[in-house]
Amino acid sequence: MLTNTEKQFCILFFIIVLTELLTGQTESLQNVHYLAKPAIVISLIFLFIKTSQHLSKSIKGLTLAALAFSLLGDILLMFVNKSEHIFTLGLVAFLLAHIMYILIFLKHRNIKITPFGFIAVLLIYTSYLFNFLREGLGDMLIPVIVYMVVILTMSTAAYLRKGKVNIVSYGLVFLGALCFMASDSILALNKFYQTIPWSNISIMLTYAIAQYLIIIGILKLKGD
Repeated sequence: MLTNTEKQFCILFFIIVLTELLTGQTESLQNVHYLAKPAIVISLIFLFIKTSQHLSKSIKGLTLAALAFSLLGDILLMFVNKSEHIFTLGLVAFLLAHIMYILIFLKHRNIKITPFGFIAVLLIYTSYLFNFLREGLGDMLIPVIVYMVVILTMSTAAYLRKGKVNIVSYGLVFLGALCFMASDSILALNKFYQTIPWSNISIMLTYAIAQYLIIIGILKLKGD
C-alpha cells in the first residue's frame, strides 16, 4: 500500500513525532520542542511536494494551503501562554486549514450518499462534549461553536467521499478526520473543562496521526 518513499518517510515521521512527545514534556528541552513540533507538518509538506505530481493543481494548492495554515496554528499555539489572543489566532489558523480540507474532500463528494445518519451521530457527540465545555468558554463561546461547526463539516465531507475515490484514500482520509476531531476534543476539554493527565501527549499524538493519514490518503488518489 505504501511506496518506498512513503515507507522511508514513515520512519522519519515517527522519529519526529516521538521527539516532539518527549521534549514537549521536559522543560529543559523546550528548545528542541520548538523545532520538533513544527517539523511534524513541515515534513508532510516536503513529502507532499515530492510525491504529488499525479494530483491536479487545485488539490495540490489546497492541500499545501491546509498544511501551511496548520503549521501556522502549531507555531501560534506554542506561545499560547504569552497571550489569550494567540490561542484565538491559532484557532483561526486551524479553522482555515479545515476549510481547505473541506474544499478538497468535496471535490469527490458522492451525491448518492445521504449523510444524515452520520451527521446525527456527530451532533450527539458534539452536544455531549459541549455540555462539558459551555461553562468554561466565556468570551470564547462563539469562536468555539464556529470551530466545532467547521470541523464537523470537515468530517462529514470526508465521509461523503465514500464510493467516489478508491477505498485506501477514503479510509485513510476518513480515519484522519476522526483523529483530528479526537485531538481537538481533548484540547478543548483540557483548556475549557479540566486538566487532563498527559493531555499534551494525547493531543499531539492524535493530531500527528490525523495529519499523516489525511495527507497519505490524498496522495493515494489515482490520476486526479
